[in-house]
Amino acid sequence: MTNVDKHLFVIFGATGDLARRKLIPSLYTVVTTKGIADRCTVLGLSPSDLDVQAFRGWALSTLLDAGHDKREAEAWCNHHLFFEHVDRDVRSYDGLRQRIEVVEAEMDLPGNRVFYLALPPPAFPAVIDMLGKAGLGSSPGWTRLVVEKPFGTDLASARELNAIVGRHFSESQVYRIDHYLGKETVQNLLTFRFSNPMFESVWNRDRISSVEITVAEDIGIGTRALYYDSAGVVRDMVQNHLTQVLALVAMEPPITFDADQIRNEKVKIVEAVAPIEPENVVLGQYQAGAIGTTPVPGYREEEGVPEESSTPTFVDIKLEIDTWRWQGVPFRLRTGKRLAKRLTQIVVTFRLPPLCIFHGRRDECPMKPNVLVITLQPDEGFTLNFNVKAPRAGSRPRCPGSSLQLRRRLQGPPRRLSDPDPRHHRGRPDPVCPLRRGRGVLAALGAPHRRRLEAAAL
Repeated sequence: MTNVDKHLFVIFGATGDLARRKLIPSLYTVVTTKGIADRCTVLGLSPSDLDVQAFRGWALSTLLDAGHDKREAEAWCNHHLFFEHVDRDVRSYDGLRQRIEVVEAEMDLPGNRVFYLALPPPAFPAVIDMLGKAGLGSSPGWTRLVVEKPFGTDLASARELNAIVGRHFSESQVYRIDHYLGKETVQNLLTFRFSNPMFESVWNRDRISSVEITVAEDIGIGTRALYYDSAGVVRDMVQNHLTQVLALVAMEPPITFDADQIRNEKVKIVEAVAPIEPENVVLGQYQAGAIGTTPVPGYREEEGVPEESSTPTFVDIKLEIDTWRWQGVPFRLRTGKRLAKRLTQIVVTFRLPPLCIFHGRRDECPMKPNVLVITLQPDEGFTLNFNVKAPRAGSRPRCPGSSLQLRRRLQGPPRRLSDPDPRHHRGRPDPVCPLRRGRGVLAALGAPHRRRLEAAAL
C-alpha cells in the first residue's frame, strides 16, 4: 500500500465510543501493518476539554486496551496524532481551517484530507454545513467526506441530508459508509459466491430452502443511551449492517468488480424485498440478568435510558425477496444485544432430496439437510455439512461438517480481525483456494444461534 497519498485524517468525535472501540484501533492496525504510518497523520476533533498530550494519552490507553504493544503504540501517538478543540459554531471552524494548515505544514502534507464524521447522526447536517462555509469542501489536494450510518432517520431526512452534502461537496468526494463491510469475511462473500461455480450453480430457490443471518451481541448499549434510545435495534443494525449482508448473499453477479456495478446489484435486491407483515417481526428488550456470575442491568436500568422506554434491543424478521432466483425462500434477519454469546453467522440450508431411500418408512427419513455456515465473527470461516455413511452403521447416513477457518488458512498467525478496517477497496479480489482439508463436526444444526433472551414483548 505504498501508493497511498500522504494525507490528513480528520476525525470528528475523536473521543467518542465509535472512535474508542473501532476507529482508532483499526486505523492504527491498517497504517502500521501496511507500512503507511508516515503517510497518514490524524487530527482528532472534539468539544472535550483536552489538549494534544491528553488526547495522545487517551488514544494510547485505547490501543493498549485493544492489545497493541505499548512502545510502538506510544511512538505512533506521539508522532502522528494531533488534537483540536472544536465547538459547533462557524468561528470554531475558521480556527479549524487554520489548525489544519498548520499541521499540514508541520508534517509536510500536500493538502489531501479525509473528514470522518464519527458523530451522533443529528450532528451531521450542522457539521457538514459549517465545513462547507469554512471553505473546507476543497483543498490543495483531494478532499473526502466520510459519513457513518445511519444516514438520516427516514426518507425525508435522508434527502435533506443529501441536499446539505451536495451544497458543499461533489458526489465523488462523499463516502456514505457501513464499517461492517470492512470485515474480511463480509468482503469474502463476493469471492466465495462468484469464483466457485459449484456453489453459485445451486445458489437459488430450486436448491436452497432458507437463509438465516444472525448478528448476536453479548454486550449492552454501554454509553450510547442518548443515541440508541432514539434509534433502536432496527435503525442501529438492520437497515445497514444486516441489509448489506443480505444484499451480498442475494445479489446477482455484477458485470465487473466495480463499486458502481456492485451497488446497482445491491439496490435491485433491496427494491425486491416484499412488504414485511407485522406477524413476521418479533421485537424484544433485554432485562436484568448475569453474564457468567457478573450481574448486568436491563435496558431500562442502563444509565441515560428512560424508565418507561419501549425501544427494542432485539429483532427477528422474516422476509422474502421477489426475484426469479429467490421467490419463495424465507430469509431470517435477527440481531440483538445481551444475547448468550457474540456471534455473526449466515446459515444457508439446502433442500432435502425429493425421496429418502435409506429407510423403510417415508416419515422417518434419517437424512439432514446440507447446511453451509458462514461465520463472520468471532472465528471467521466456512463450515459445510453433508450426509455420509457412518462406519458400521448400515446404510444410515450421518451429517459431519468440513470447516475452513480463514485466519488460520489464509493469513498465518491470528491477528485482530474483529475490528473492521476503515478503508476503501478499489482493486479486484485475489481468490485464494486453500487445499488443506478442514476438520470438525457441527452438531445440533437447527438454527445458527439458540438465543437465551428474557425479552419484554413490546
